[in-house]
Amino acid sequence: MIEQIQEIYAPFLKKEILGPIFIVIGAFFLYQILTKITKKVFRLKNGILDERKRKTILSVVNNIIKYLLILVSILMILEVYGISTSGILTSLGVAGVVGGLALQDTLKDILSGMYIILENQYAVGDVVSIGDFKGEVLSLGLRTTRIKSYTGEIKIIANRNIMEVINHSLAMSLAIVNIPVSYNEDIDKVQQILDELCKRMKKENSLITGNISCLGMTSFDDSSINFRITAEVKATRHHEVERLLLKEVKKIFDGENIEIPYSQVVVHRA
Repeated sequence: MIEQIQEIYAPFLKKEILGPIFIVIGAFFLYQILTKITKKVFRLKNGILDERKRKTILSVVNNIIKYLLILVSILMILEVYGISTSGILTSLGVAGVVGGLALQDTLKDILSGMYIILENQYAVGDVVSIGDFKGEVLSLGLRTTRIKSYTGEIKIIANRNIMEVINHSLAMSLAIVNIPVSYNEDIDKVQQILDELCKRMKKENSLITGNISCLGMTSFDDSSINFRITAEVKATRHHEVERLLLKEVKKIFDGENIEIPYSQVVVHRA
């Protein structure tokens, strides 16, 4: 009975079949181990590298590890089948020159990706504008950059084609709110109310990371005097803070019976 079972499974126990399977499985587990090690290493350096750059470099390092393991696995599998890899490695020098000419665009992508990382142009999580497309950087790989717009579209851009970048995340954004009030209102009272609002928002809102102040009157319009509040906020969060400030101003003005003028049309009938 045992001999019959051995006869059935004998073809599957050959090194030509088991060897490649073990190599692939081993490469997979080695990749998992190495990526965990790199994560721990970069986590230890969290005080040296900011979070954005750490994630970006980690992504590139993991890509390099993956491609190297694939190459080594292929060479080991060829050895299992009796194909000499020494000759292949020797010929890679010549093939590298030819391949370099054929893969110029790919090499440009890789070099451009490394320059982007070293110059800290942008990193994973940044909001950037490249050309006419604006969105959050999802990944920065050896060849391409993936950007997701706020409406959900994902654009994949070859690194060599990224010439100019507007990075909206490197510095604080400025929230600007213009507040119209009636000419009949006491401007000193309005100024005091807005100053108190700025102090309260500075304490209560974590998005406001810098100065927030009421600049006072900025212009006279046909039906209103305009005040302005500015606030230094977390990168790309200025629209959110502007909406919140407008909401708070409306609440306070309603409570203080301060008039916010609006356009009115008077129709005269003959």
